[in-house]
Formats: sequence, structure tokens, C-alpha cells
Amino acid sequence: MKRLLAIPLLLLASWSARAEIIVIVSAKNPLRTLTSEQASDLFLGKSADFPNGSKAVPLDQQEGASIRDNFYRKSTGKGPAQMNAHWARMLFTGRAQPPVAVTDGEAVKKLVAADASLIGYIDREELDSSVRAVLSVH
Repeated sequence: MKRLLAIPLLLLASWSARAEIIVIVSAKNPLRTLTSEQASDLFLGKSADFPNGSKAVPLDQQEGASIRDNFYRKSTGKGPAQMNAHWARMLFTGRAQPPVAVTDGEAVKKLVAADASLIGYIDREELDSSVRAVLSVH
């Protein structure tokens, strides 16, 4: 019985690792693309502006969510513990605040769609015309 339960769990873990994560902005935002480095800088607090100079406010998904962990591993090379350490240093030095975390991809999409200064990440399957994909994270 344990083996039968392990197979679906392995398939789910394998699927979640392969799910495509995309960085999104509002459809009202003129930004068309971002490089991996630009996105990483925004989500790590190294940059506070989009490439065109307008203010960028990144949104995170809930701490512990697999999409969040996968996003940071793929975009910055940092795991959850390293991200916590990064933000502890940034907060201590006063250089930046971590992105505000919201409940899930639907919440990210809804907030980003309503505000051209926000940027977030979601699973490609959640994409619709209210937001624009500016980067696919591999």
C-alpha cells in the first residue's frame, strides 16, 4: 500500500519541478520583456525600478510554497534558507524590504493586473489577458 501512495507523490513532485514559472506585469505596464538578471535584481531588492525607470514593486507567493522555492532556485540560485539569510542582511543594513507575500498565484495575478507598478510570478497555466508574461524562468 505504501508503494502505491509513493508513486503519485513522486509524480506530483516531478510535475511541480517541471511546471513553468513566468514573471508577470500588468497588461497596462509598457514593459515587454525582462532579462533573468533584471528580474533577479528586482526580487532580491538590488533594484527598485523597471528598466524604463518606473517604480517596480515585487510580490512573492507564500513562504513554503513550492512555486516560491522553485522560482528563487531557478532565478537566483538560492534556496529558502539562503533567501532568509539574504533578507536578514538586507533588512539589517536597511538596503531593502523583502517582497510582500500573498496567498497564491491567483492573488498575485489579481493584484498585478490592477497595478502597473507591481511584478510577480505565477505558473504559466494561470496566465490570462489581464497580465503580461515578461520572462519565463527555467
